[in-house]
Amino acid sequence: MDNLYLLMIVALAILAIADLVVGVSNDAVNFLNSAIGSKAVSFKTIMIVASIGIACGAIFSSGMMEVARKGIFNPGMFMFSDIMVIFMAVMITDILLLDFFNTLGMPTSTTVSIVFELLGAAVAVALIKIGADSGNFADVVTYINTEKATQIIFGILLSVVVAFSVGALVQYLSRLLLSFNFERKPNWVGALFGGIALTSIMYFILMKGIGGTNYAKQSFDFIGGETIKDFLEHYVFAIVGVNLIIWSALAYVLIAYFKTNIYKIIIIVGTFALALAFAGNDLVNFIGVPIAAWQSYEAWVSSGVPATEFAMTILGEKVPTPTVLLFIAGMVMVVTLWFSSKAKSVVKTSIDLSSQGETKERFEPNFLSRVLVRGSILTSKYFSVIVPNSLQEKIEKQFEKPVIELVQGKKHELPAFDLVRAAVNLMVAGVLISIATSYKLPLSTTYVTFMVAMGSSLADRAWGSESAVYRVAGVLNVIGGWFFTAISAFIASGVAAYLIYLGGATMIAILLLIAVALLIRNSLSHLKKSKEIKAEDSLNRAESKSVQGVIEESADNIAKVLKRVSKIQENTINGLIKQELPTLKKAKNTVGKLESEIEDLQNNIFYFIKNLDESSVSASTFYIDVIGDLQDIAQSVGFISKVSHKHIHNNHKGLKVNQAKELKEISEKLNHLFGKMREIFDTRSFNKIGAIIEEKKELLIDVSKCAQKQVERTRTTESSPKNTTLYFSILLETEDLIKATMSLLELYATKNKKK
Repeated sequence: MDNLYLLMIVALAILAIADLVVGVSNDAVNFLNSAIGSKAVSFKTIMIVASIGIACGAIFSSGMMEVARKGIFNPGMFMFSDIMVIFMAVMITDILLLDFFNTLGMPTSTTVSIVFELLGAAVAVALIKIGADSGNFADVVTYINTEKATQIIFGILLSVVVAFSVGALVQYLSRLLLSFNFERKPNWVGALFGGIALTSIMYFILMKGIGGTNYAKQSFDFIGGETIKDFLEHYVFAIVGVNLIIWSALAYVLIAYFKTNIYKIIIIVGTFALALAFAGNDLVNFIGVPIAAWQSYEAWVSSGVPATEFAMTILGEKVPTPTVLLFIAGMVMVVTLWFSSKAKSVVKTSIDLSSQGETKERFEPNFLSRVLVRGSILTSKYFSVIVPNSLQEKIEKQFEKPVIELVQGKKHELPAFDLVRAAVNLMVAGVLISIATSYKLPLSTTYVTFMVAMGSSLADRAWGSESAVYRVAGVLNVIGGWFFTAISAFIASGVAAYLIYLGGATMIAILLLIAVALLIRNSLSHLKKSKEIKAEDSLNRAESKSVQGVIEESADNIAKVLKRVSKIQENTINGLIKQELPTLKKAKNTVGKLESEIEDLQNNIFYFIKNLDESSVSASTFYIDVIGDLQDIAQSVGFISKVSHKHIHNNHKGLKVNQAKELKEISEKLNHLFGKMREIFDTRSFNKIGAIIEEKKELLIDVSKCAQKQVERTRTTESSPKNTTLYFSILLETEDLIKATMSLLELYATKNKKK
């Protein structure tokens, strides 16, 4: 039995490393999104600053494991054997849950996940113990620290509402003060903003970073015998006032005499501050449970008492964590930050939702997002009636984005996610977390940083009529995911604890294998998805300003579409003939991605036309026609793949031998022609188009003959209505597919003659 608990400690140590990896991948959004989104400095500089912050935060971490040791449950009510079950269930659940969110690219709270996992596992074990003793299940409250659990739930709701509201208000006021021409404002304006921002961030470093360390709990004579933490709390206004004067003066000197961009300094310092606080305080979320388990194991071994009789009152005491473990944890976090592709995915979600520029919207609008947007529009109209026009004009002027005149007479808007918004995000997040820390409210850093970014985006008019329903839907999805985190963490951890309690070592081994398998599967899935996004066959938006440039770029896209359509067509017909459902499903899904990319090209037409030279406006008609034909091609092959998948999925009769043979011949001829067309577009040999068009016409005749043969079979031998309907549907859609490709060829043939 001793060996079992030792093996559990080893397993927990390995799980701690894995948890650090998935945890950093999720929480990177807390301190990277503002700096990356604003492009204040190079990506390498941002990563170096964040890495230093993480390293410092980890090394000077408090090492206090109150949340894992006694924050959620009353340790004296559990035996050592119970505690090990709870800790093992928590770590397995935590890794899987965080990795799930990382794979989706959705930020969630590591604090909330660990808290509700501890709560779920503790409740499950408590109920088992009560049931075994034939006690009253209402006594479960004696096992649980209900006050702390209530605080956490209150913190979730508070952080979402307060962070969004304050972020929106501060950004609105900042924009009114600074406008989008903030770099042209008088020096004192930038100095005042810089002083306020840097004061907020420095106070955040003192309260959340240093204030949480062991050093902050030591008393010093030079501050009247108080601890640093007490001193920070007792002299808040004095500290803030002195800092404001010092930082404002320093900011003025830097701006006026050294021509320094104070906003970049704010963003760099703010990124360091949030990274420091993250590592210094959120480290417990990843290694708190394994360390508490290890310290429990040491106490149990030295006691000589059986595991089922050794009460864990020791967890109620304060035990520091060895610095070497904190250092190792910090290094793992830094390495993960540099190499985790999932971290970049999570950061991208936050940046996309707060960007004012055109991004590919990944969230579909829903009923609630539409209602909220309509309500906001009506509210805006109401205020526009009661606010004087003169005041409205002044406000509108502050929100006007400057433009740059280009040589061709076109205009290019500056990015809206500018340095001011990035600085506000960091400043407001720092202030809110500092205030929460001083009042001992368990706000989630993820919730605060994300919702501040969303609030500032709203106030900065990043959510216009073109994108509002998508962005609001995205925010609602993320918020829903947070509540899903709490519920699923509680249930999953409780179930895992129950299974471990019943199955012992065997169940632990099974759960660990399942966890490893799921982690590998998710990693492979994410890697595959990343490769697909970077695939050479992905379609590119037109950026040329001339007719010839559009022809060249469109030719590349057409070659890629033909290659993918050829593969889809081949897989669909083969899957249908062999009745292979996985092949048909893959073909159907591939069509969906192709249609989405072509739709993206369609959505870019407005910006493409805006970018054209005055002498090349005719290229717009050509480009629109090309995209229209590509859409027809994708729709035709999509219809074929969908009806084929549906037919086999519903277990209808397969194709007859003659039908299969005819479709196979048509498919091979079609793919052969697609190959020739790809060569034409790859080599720009548009003079060969005429011969291809003639071959296409012959193929149309072949399709028509197949349809006539099926008519004869239907009148004489055919007995399956579903089979007949499928066959005619495929033939008719194949005709449309051939005609769409012929239209595309004729477009290029016409352009080639005019040259």
